[in-house]
Amino acid sequence: MDGVLMRSCAVYSETEQSKLPLPVEVHARMRASFRLTLAAFAAVVSLTLLSARGPVLAASNPQAPAAPPAGSPPPHYNFPAPTNLQVLPKTMTGEEVHAIMEKWEGELGSGCRTCHAVDTKNVGPNGRPRLNFADDSKEEKRTARMMYRMTDKINTDYISMIPNSDQGVSCGTCHRGHLGPEAFVPPARHEDHDHPPAPPAGAPAPAAGR
Repeated sequence: MDGVLMRSCAVYSETEQSKLPLPVEVHARMRASFRLTLAAFAAVVSLTLLSARGPVLAASNPQAPAAPPAGSPPPHYNFPAPTNLQVLPKTMTGEEVHAIMEKWEGELGSGCRTCHAVDTKNVGPNGRPRLNFADDSKEEKRTARMMYRMTDKINTDYISMIPNSDQGVSCGTCHRGHLGPEAFVPPARHEDHDHPPAPPAGAPAPAAGR
């Protein structure tokens, strides 16, 4: 393309310099050819620049990572080793303790902050302070330990002694998804199945043995 442009420019320049009388239509065709050549050269230069800038733009504007397909499991998170375990076995891993905490949350209808104190000096990537799981300053945490000891004793010393009973008690046995257990009110009974109903007033008493 550069060679065609140079030859066109040379022909046009030689024609102008020679001052030879040419017909008007010849001058018009030469000017039109010269303009088309310039337009083609500009288009080639533009395409070359765009193709060169493509990798640079892609590097400076990386695309966001594609979202995982629907139904795929969440990414695995490595939970740190627990510290200050007093009622749970000290050999438990972070994942095992986390699974128990999630179970208790569901049974109590609560969250991590119910028992664990907030560490305002330890801020996470989301701008929120992290929890200090080893801290024992909250009364709710001490109560949770006492309730765990209670359910463990009931299961070990009593439930295990009942024949054919393999269903132990847990937080959910009483709490049923509420932090404060709700009082159970039995439904009203309108008749006593263990004794016959009393006869109406003035009616003779039923004979014995009937």
